[in-house]
Amino acid sequence: MKKVTSDTEKLLGKVIKLSDLVDYQEGSVVSREVINKKTGTVTIFAFDEGQGLSTHSAPFDAMVYIADGEAEIAIDGNPNRLNAGDMIIIPADHPHAVKALKRFKMLLIMIRSKE
Repeated sequence: MKKVTSDTEKLLGKVIKLSDLVDYQEGSVVSREVINKKTGTVTIFAFDEGQGLSTHSAPFDAMVYIADGEAEIAIDGNPNRLNAGDMIIIPADHPHAVKALKRFKMLLIMIRSKE
């Protein structure tokens, strides 16, 4: 996965189209961290068709919002099909995987809290 470093200062107080923050790249998953604080992160991803993230888990709940395209997010082995405008909350410590059924962009919001 190719990571694009964000410059949060340039984004503060500006109206921006979410999907304009990261571009698709052939055969790749691209990410751009928009906010990174001790309390949580906001990251936007662009997945080319057929790309994905293998099964993994995170210690905190995470909300995924699909901004464009079509994805499958499997949680505990159960596949969920999401389209633009859909969201899902991935529970902490549950194995999950992401797959691009068509190229798609997603916003990932993770709050680093167990409460």
